[in-house]
Amino acid sequence: MDSSRIDSIQQMLVDEPDDLFLRYALAMEYRKAGRVEESLAAFTTLMDDDPPHVPAFFMAAQLLAGTGEVDQARQFLVDGIRHAGVQGNEHAAAEMAELLASLPPDNG
Repeated sequence: MDSSRIDSIQQMLVDEPDDLFLRYALAMEYRKAGRVEESLAAFTTLMDDDPPHVPAFFMAAQLLAGTGEVDQARQFLVDGIRHAGVQGNEHAAAEMAELLASLPPDNG
């Protein structure tokens, strides 16, 4: 696996640690490389921002659903839809609602 993109983004983050675009790009590169834990951790830090980065909820939920962690994916989507509503991002809320509806039923 070629980690040069990840290395490049990490190096740029040394100078710009709060750059939202770079942080999101790093999370996406981890995801693309199959580095699930690192990707999820990077998405989670974006969710913890004030205000939360709404696309991170959707991407983390997709990642978790793909690994069979449906309950946690569902929770990220519920939280993401709420934050999208607060931020007036109807498009993101609709995408997350669609993914939420496509998940298997809650067994709890």
